[in-house]
Amino acid sequence: MNDEVNITRLDAFTYRERIAGGETIVLIPVGSVEQHGAHMPLGVDSLLSTKMSELAAAKIGALVGPVMSLGYKSQQRSGGGNHIAGTFGFDAATVIGACRTLVREFARHGVRKLVFVNGHYENYQFIYEGADLAVRDLAGPDQPSVMMLSYWDFVTPEVIAKLYPAGFPGWDVEHGGVMETSLMLEHFPALVRMDRLIDHPAAELPLYDLLPADPSLTPASGCLSSGKESTAEKGQVLTDSIVAGMADAILSRF
Repeated sequence: MNDEVNITRLDAFTYRERIAGGETIVLIPVGSVEQHGAHMPLGVDSLLSTKMSELAAAKIGALVGPVMSLGYKSQQRSGGGNHIAGTFGFDAATVIGACRTLVREFARHGVRKLVFVNGHYENYQFIYEGADLAVRDLAGPDQPSVMMLSYWDFVTPEVIAKLYPAGFPGWDVEHGGVMETSLMLEHFPALVRMDRLIDHPAAELPLYDLLPADPSLTPASGCLSSGKESTAEKGQVLTDSIVAGMADAILSRF
């Protein structure tokens, strides 16, 4: 049997066989195209949401749908800001519409159990809105169930304490920091240039947002904390926590 979990690498006939009956769970990664400093590529959020989805899917016998990489606008206080070249920020309507369409299309194929796996901090509420609208569109006996999660929420307090002995800066300023860099070192080491990493303290940002953005508020690196202490070993510890937590959450509902 073909043990590939990502449907984009399956042929249509195999895909239809794997989802027959409507009980197959499908995970949909949602990322972005966003700058992650000088040491990592623009596709970090899409790469990591897809990888965490694939690992969790393999654990629970699920499938992974196409990554939705049209991420919502980067915010200065969580992603450096949409003013930085290398970041592509899509309007809320685009993100909502794409997520709504994905639910409707999978439902048309006969899939009734869907999980959006978010990998871009700013996406979450727009994923929720798209899924909510689609579920309302599809009200009836074949209405799908949709779960939404962000993969970093499954990093346990014990892992956080171990990996951040000097104190955890918060997920909002972890952009380009230890978590993302360590996960990339573990799963995509050829795409990480630690020799180009710009080390600086976690950004101290105001408790408000500005439009137009004030570029001086964002560190020159584009990152909001340092990834200097990142290692592949930390990436494996993070992966184990994330995948186990996601798998347990998904199976508890489906």
